Amino acid sequence: MQKNVGGLDRNARLIVGPVLLVVGLTALVQLLPLGTLGAVAALVVGAVLTVTGVTQRCPLNALLGVDTCPVDTL
Repeated sequence: MQKNVGGLDRNARLIVGPVLLVVGLTALVQLLPLGTLGAVAALVVGAVLTVTGVTQRCPLNALLGVDTCPVDTL
């Protein structure tokens, strides 16, 4: 799969993803009142955003034909 995440999209994923991971973890140890479902949802979304930001590959972007990576660097 080609890289399709770059620029502002990548930066947003690399900021929001880890923040959601921290929120999910703090909710799991009951420091935030999100409940178990909210904590797990935050962890899953945070993990997906972090991984897609780091790898610069997003299957959903590929499926939708979205490419925010300015230069394809293999």
